[in-house]
Amino acid sequence: MPAIMQIQNSTVRLVALSLPLALIASCHEPASQTAAQVASSDEQDAFIAALSSHCGKAFAGRLVSDDAVDAVFVDAAMIMHVSECSSDRVAIPFHVQLNGKWDRSRTWLITRTDTGLRLKHDHRHEDGKPDAVTMYGGDTKDNGSAGEQAFPVDAESIAMFEREGLAASVTNVWTVEVDAAGSEPATFAYQLKRTLEGGAPEPRHFRVEFDLTEPVEVPPPAWGWE
Repeated sequence: MPAIMQIQNSTVRLVALSLPLALIASCHEPASQTAAQVASSDEQDAFIAALSSHCGKAFAGRLVSDDAVDAVFVDAAMIMHVSECSSDRVAIPFHVQLNGKWDRSRTWLITRTDTGLRLKHDHRHEDGKPDAVTMYGGDTKDNGSAGEQAFPVDAESIAMFEREGLAASVTNVWTVEVDAAGSEPATFAYQLKRTLEGGAPEPRHFRVEFDLTEPVEVPPPAWGWE
């Protein structure tokens, strides 16, 4: 019996010692995850803040890529307008003058999600009604940086593209770049890219850049946003 009691007492002591270690480990793990989440949030907070630093202003831009399919945009007048800003969403209408008439059909929407940032394209007709292909885009897959965030196409958009016969777009990756107000030089860039390596049937590159150091007159609202 004394031997059995000794074994039981030793077991109790081992269990008692192991419990604090387990509790310490369980306390440290969430703290580490929280720190990682804060680090991720810092980059995207700074990105939203950089966009918002231009709120209410409009800027002229131009096409800087050279895909033949974008010939209509060569030398076209372009204006981006940071029209609405909050800590959770920034709306940026994109106006393009084509054949002497302003196309105000596109608005870029950047919003927060539980896991990062999301880019969507609100595409409207002149009467304000949504286009058949609208609210497509993607979510960030990593922290990005204060000046650049990438948005690979999401599942909802892939389904829309396939439904509308736009299979080439199912590997799209959009990138938005911005410098905060007061930077010299300061540029806003919007880019669409897909590559053969990424599974696209053929490469695609569309990129427009805007000079953020020279505001221009604010344009009328985007279609459907009056």
